[in-house]
Amino acid sequence: MKVWQQKIKAFNDERDWSKLWSMKDLMLNVVEETGEAWNIIKWLRDNELEAAVAKNKDKFEDFIGDQLYLILKIAYMTGVDAEAAIKRTMDEYETRFPVKETKGKHANIKSGGIDRKY
Repeated sequence: MKVWQQKIKAFNDERDWSKLWSMKDLMLNVVEETGEAWNIIKWLRDNELEAAVAKNKDKFEDFIGDQLYLILKIAYMTGVDAEAAIKRTMDEYETRFPVKETKGKHANIKSGGIDRKY
């Protein structure tokens, strides 16, 4: 992850994009990319989602690549070590979502799920 974060920084620095893009623009781009993926599945029934995602795998690959690029760009622009951040998050999730209590269940506490954060 550190290698990609450095490559993305170099890519942007070569183009002077690190100076031109604001955090507001990056966050808007994250939302826009999410909207493109959302448009593929938004009116489908639960039983139709898996097939729609499989049919549009190339679009979801683009979505994931775009999002990773943007997240890693946000990371370097804010001075965050993305690898340390995901490790910290996964450590927290291990505590918040214990396997014995969450296996086969969602984490939305408003719908009966388990989340030890609350």
